[in-house]
Amino acid sequence: MNLNLRKAIIHNVSGNNQDELRDTIVDAIQGGEEKTLPGLGVLLEVFWQNADPEEQKMVLETLEESLQQQQMQ
Repeated sequence: MNLNLRKAIIHNVSGNNQDELRDTIVDAIQGGEEKTLPGLGVLLEVFWQNADPEEQKMVLETLEESLQQQQMQ
């Protein structure tokens, strides 16, 4: 079986509005299931490829700060 996971994930969320995308992300995070991680990764990839350098910098700063906070807990 030749399944392109990226294409399948993009196909599943294409056409979703902002609320639906938010719900998808929140559900994946709150569910805490490992199987949702690839979908979140694809969404990050799509964002990253379309973000300008300032948006990328903001994400990196947020991730860095968030990961440092996680280590302190």
